[in-house]
Amino acid sequence: MPIPNPPLSADEAALVAKLSAKELDRIDATVLECTYEQFRKVAMVVSLCIEKLGTSYPNFSDVFYAERVRALVEAGKLESQGNVSYMRFSEVRRSQ
Repeated sequence: MPIPNPPLSADEAALVAKLSAKELDRIDATVLECTYEQFRKVAMVVSLCIEKLGTSYPNFSDVFYAERVRALVEAGKLESQGNVSYMRFSEVRRSQ
């Protein structure tokens, strides 16, 4: 049975609240770099983001990056298939 992404922990939410707009833009740009014009599993995008940004943001979990993916879908920068609240059971691609 699919398990939805958990919410951010209180500690992680506090760290996220301290991010500047410039840092969020950098993170979102990296998320977009990890997507293609073809659909790709959200879990793969998240994994690639952690690989690229893990040293800069070591305290952010996969849940944080999944939330950034969801925000980019809501902003229209990514298109999704499936429910992005389930990172292993959804896919995204760059908006056409």
